[in-house]
Amino acid sequence: MSTCAPGSGPDLMFLLSSASHALVAEHAAGLAELGISPRDYHVLLRARAGELTQRQIGEACGIDKTTMVVTLDQLEAAGLARRRPSPTDRRARLVEVTEQGLAVLDRAQQIAGRIQQDVLAGLPAAEREALLRTLWGLVTGRLSGAGPCGSGGRIGC
Repeated sequence: MSTCAPGSGPDLMFLLSSASHALVAEHAAGLAELGISPRDYHVLLRARAGELTQRQIGEACGIDKTTMVVTLDQLEAAGLARRRPSPTDRRARLVEVTEQGLAVLDRAQQIAGRIQQDVLAGLPAAEREALLRTLWGLVTGRLSGAGPCGSGGRIGC
């Protein structure tokens, strides 16, 4: 295997990076049909819970403040989200997903689910479950604070 040094097993970083790159590209292509990016999708997904500030959503998704503002500007211009003042902190803005945004988000989740099913269909059922369980264990355990998002990472984002 070209991803292995002589006498060693597969290179975990290479394998996860390659899989992630391919999956992100496929996800981006699917979401482009809806006129949104993976970043837009993750922001809408987090904002759906309600009562979160743009800062909280940005931190949960690993998006810096400037990029978050630009992302929300685009989502608002498209009619998918809106910001409103926080009733408890005059400096903060809460992010709401509009009805149109909810409809787009529902379709985006269907696309993401279809892609996940297609990708996992190449594995036997028991291996699918084991792969997902193992990856979940890594990203909620040993690798939970290792990314640009710090503690909590992008889980569920």
